[in-house]
Amino acid sequence: MPKPKTRIMYIEDKSEGLNGPARIGRVTFSKSGRSIHYQGRTFGRVGSGYKYNHVAEDNGDHFWISGPRKDGADRLHPGSGMPVEIDADVADEYWRDIRGSK
Repeated sequence: MPKPKTRIMYIEDKSEGLNGPARIGRVTFSKSGRSIHYQGRTFGRVGSGYKYNHVAEDNGDHFWISGPRKDGADRLHPGSGMPVEIDADVADEYWRDIRGSK
């Protein structure tokens, strides 16, 4: 049985407004690629949404989920004073492979 596809992604909670809590973490994709699994939650892709591209299947909250940017400017709306958290299990790989730091 093949291993599920995983990737380091940027996940921002849009349920409270334009600038919500954000994380960099490893997600797992469903076999079809239409759903993403992260920290025990499942996020379904939406065709079009206002400032969000995924919906949490457990409660309908809106999220922006995308590949992390090399320059670190991941927020859809810059200017939030809230830091982007990086999950400990991906921190080294994120800084080395995505941001290009040693």
